[in-house]
Amino acid sequence: MQESYIQSLFAERIGGNMFGKDTAIYKFEKIKRAKRAAMEQNPGKELFDLGVGEPDEMAFTEVVEKLHEESQKSENRGYADNGGSVLKQAAARYMKNLCGVTVDAESQVCHSIGSKAALSILPACLINPGDVVLMTVPGYPVFGTHAKYYGGTVHNLPLLEKNQFLPDLKSIPAEVLAKAKVLVINYPNNPTGASATPAFFEEVVAFAKKNGIVVIHDFAYAALVFEGKPMSFLATPGAMEVGVELHSASKNFNMTGWRCGFVVGNELLVKAYATVKDNTDSGQFLGIQNAVAYCFDHPEITEKIASKYSRRMDQLVPTLQKLGFQVKKPRGSFFLYAPAPKRAVGEGKSFEFASGEAFSQWMITENLISTVPWDDAGSFVRFSVTFSAVGESEELRVVGEIAQRLGRFKFEF
Repeated sequence: MQESYIQSLFAERIGGNMFGKDTAIYKFEKIKRAKRAAMEQNPGKELFDLGVGEPDEMAFTEVVEKLHEESQKSENRGYADNGGSVLKQAAARYMKNLCGVTVDAESQVCHSIGSKAALSILPACLINPGDVVLMTVPGYPVFGTHAKYYGGTVHNLPLLEKNQFLPDLKSIPAEVLAKAKVLVINYPNNPTGASATPAFFEEVVAFAKKNGIVVIHDFAYAALVFEGKPMSFLATPGAMEVGVELHSASKNFNMTGWRCGFVVGNELLVKAYATVKDNTDSGQFLGIQNAVAYCFDHPEITEKIASKYSRRMDQLVPTLQKLGFQVKKPRGSFFLYAPAPKRAVGEGKSFEFASGEAFSQWMITENLISTVPWDDAGSFVRFSVTFSAVGESEELRVVGEIAQRLGRFKFEF
């Protein structure tokens, strides 16, 4: 069959005339395929999904009721553009009450259709061909992907256990720093679960000022903390001069599919984001924005969610520790990040794992337990406490079943 002329028209940024011909399989697709195959081979057996990166429950009832109320108002039916004042004002209160940061609602806050959308828009504000973006790995690649679309390049900063999974800013070569324009960080971190420290944020501010770099802090897990209060980057002295912070309702309020959040911080950066956004989308439905605004004024919702994740951590962490996994309860998020074992021995069999991905695939096929592998900076696997379970007794049953399945093996690290 003759190849369509369309094949030759694709932009080089997505592969040019080779678009669609790559046979490599993305790791999350591999996980999906392995889960389907495992269920087909084990009909009627339960699969425990500890790889899910989103909440296991719906938004709270009162939030859904608020959406229902707001969706019936005729004034909310039109284009939202760069956001309604209700969300902006609530975001400003949220920053003040939860993070101790004072911002002007009109000039320093702009809504986003979730953090992913903001991360895809911001590169258009900052990146020219040849510019360098500093990004942590493992991590969420969206900003870097779009930076490459604009001709930029990405310099990866590995997150290593010896550095408490904080990037080593001193390791960046001088020739890279000379072209660097943006540093993207994310704490509490996905996938490591690590939290930043005040000293680290102070180092980031000083680094940004010294090198003329913009800082983007993806604060997706802002209030999902198990001890202390949320630590906003913008609460650091001088941070408002160098960067912005991305907030989201997805993880903090069980609202992943609602797609709503906000960008906050440096007035000039927020203005640039709003300018490009205005030519990118027409805003999220105001009914959703106003329901999210309700959430920002009710942080106790997130406190309840964080309490559930903390309880699950207290169940899962010691279970995995008894099996030999090097894990400890993080201070926030819903992720556990552990070195993958090199070998598992049990039931007369021995299994070797050359990578986190190999171990993760084995976990699904042999144990019907789904996790997410990360091999960007060593062989690791990510567990998530967002597994499906209603109530503490059901959580204990799930963790007990996981312990029983994995207890058949002795793991070597």
